[in-house]
Amino acid sequence: MKARVFVPLMLFLGALVPLMGASGEKPLVVTTIAPLEGIVSDAFGDSVEVVYLIPPGADPHEYQLTASQIELLRRADVIVTTGGHLPVEKRIDELKKEGTIRAEVLFIDDYRRGGFRYLPEYWYNDKDNPHGIWLDPTNALAIAKATERALERVDGANANVYRVEYERFENRVMTVMRSYRAIVEGEKSAVIQMPADQYAIEWLGIKAIASVKPEEEIPAMGVDELVSTALKSDVIVYAVDSPDQLKDAVRELSAKSGKPLVEIRVFWSGRPYTEILIENSAAIIRALGEKAPENKPVAETDVTRYVALSLVAGIVLGTAIGVLIKK
Repeated sequence: MKARVFVPLMLFLGALVPLMGASGEKPLVVTTIAPLEGIVSDAFGDSVEVVYLIPPGADPHEYQLTASQIELLRRADVIVTTGGHLPVEKRIDELKKEGTIRAEVLFIDDYRRGGFRYLPEYWYNDKDNPHGIWLDPTNALAIAKATERALERVDGANANVYRVEYERFENRVMTVMRSYRAIVEGEKSAVIQMPADQYAIEWLGIKAIASVKPEEEIPAMGVDELVSTALKSDVIVYAVDSPDQLKDAVRELSAKSGKPLVEIRVFWSGRPYTEILIENSAAIIRALGEKAPENKPVAETDVTRYVALSLVAGIVLGTAIGVLIKK
């Protein structure tokens, strides 16, 4: 059974999860945050065991590894990070260099080989934005591809299984990308609540021109300072899992500028990546008021049909999507 639990329960059952080897056990993949677990589980299904380290609700920029989590990492076959900028990930890098960890550890250079890209923070000196990178489906594919390569290295006997699973995942993600990208016409822009939101919109052709909270260590901007910028934008984007104070700020900004609000999800657990990708994208498209162009038909697949339904009817994604995206 594929694990969808975080470390405390996993450690309790630790004796039941031996290293992959002669016993034929599935490789153990440890991700630093839950959304990465969503990518790996969606991409490789029951061919791997997946757990994540940082519990929901904990600040990933402040979280530190526990002794029991280090023991878990010692048993891992593959470790998937957001790239290496979190304190937990810097500690993992140290443990790998010390020889404490034997697993294949994936960092930003591994993802770049698969087309990963950082977006520039236009509102903050154009620096690389390391927040929410997984929300861009191109980056999600790069992370999954790097994981596939790592799995092939640790379990070459099942390399074809991992390759086929990745190709199916890539097909699902690319279908969603083509379907939604074809809908957005012309140049669009948005004011976002936090830097992570940028990755959910720019692959659609919507440029983030300002952020209410410019950076992790920088105080949020005042609403009145942003009204003139918001008036030039098409939508205002915020995360459902963000602090209430910031939610209040974007609601006030929307009221003062008259621009529609878009609610997306940045962090989640226990749900497949493609489900979140569809949910976020559908919310953005509905807020823009766009309709699928008649002269741009998209491929007739189960995913595409569900995309169309989600736009026309505005339905809430339920458990049925898990069946559709597997096809």
